[in-house]
Amino acid sequence: MGEFHTDAELVSRALAGSDAAFSRLVERHQAAVRAFLRRVLGGWAEADDVAQETFLSGWSSLRSLREPAGFRPWLCGIAWRKAQDRIRSSRRAAARDSVWLEAVQAPAGVSPEDRLAMAAAMADLPPDVRACVALCLAEGWSHGEAAMALGLPLGTVKSHVNRGRTRLLNALGGSDDA
Repeated sequence: MGEFHTDAELVSRALAGSDAAFSRLVERHQAAVRAFLRRVLGGWAEADDVAQETFLSGWSSLRSLREPAGFRPWLCGIAWRKAQDRIRSSRRAAARDSVWLEAVQAPAGVSPEDRLAMAAAMADLPPDVRACVALCLAEGWSHGEAAMALGLPLGTVKSHVNRGRTRLLNALGGSDDA
């Protein structure tokens, strides 16, 4: 299939079952879709993930394309909806993290600076370490309960809790020598 085929011709062939025609459409438009998503989402890896979702969705919903010559805008429309879903999901996760951080803030009487340092230190922890700290230190779960809930080995949970505790104490200017 040469470059002389229009998008409409390639869409027609793809609708007739040609994987190669759809692959050609993806090759032709993937740079534009990825560039758009990088600008919208601000990150390469996330944009590439959403682009893959976009191409899969485009392939499975190709029959809904009303104007075959408008493949590129149609595909970018799918990308935009997928990006919006990702943004909403990220905001929900950030809101959950914020609510959790407020709930586990240091006791009353702790300075606002220390509270901010604690929140920043928590946000800085890798997700699996943060989850272990959240369950074991903030929620009072046993290491075994956390290991079961998170699907991690007991020793991993213990080391994550210790590492997380140390980083949080350091952020607050304390030490874990006690």
